[in-house]
Amino acid sequence: MKNLLKLKKTKEVCSFLGGVVFGTAGIAILASEEAKKVYTNATAIGMRAKDKIMEKATIIQENAGDIYADAKEINENKSLKNKSSIIKDNSNIIGDKSNITDDKSDLIIE
Repeated sequence: MKNLLKLKKTKEVCSFLGGVVFGTAGIAILASEEAKKVYTNATAIGMRAKDKIMEKATIIQENAGDIYADAKEINENKSLKNKSSIIKDNSNIIGDKSNITDDKSDLIIE
């Protein structure tokens, strides 16, 4: 039983030490000049991609603004057309005096 506990403790200590070694080696690798070159190139690629995306986003925003302005103009023109047709219809009604009489008998109060 003591041997099993000793073996377990030894395994835990070895695992810890292995983690420390790999962690230290990993930090050394990540801090190396080659790794820094890779990070720099990856960052540069990301920056170029961002610039391209922003150019496309600007184009899309401009197109959306143009579409909105055109749609607004179409609606204003239709509104004016509808108003003018209503005025025309009303002027026909106002211009037609055939249903107006001079008979004031309906105004007499009894």
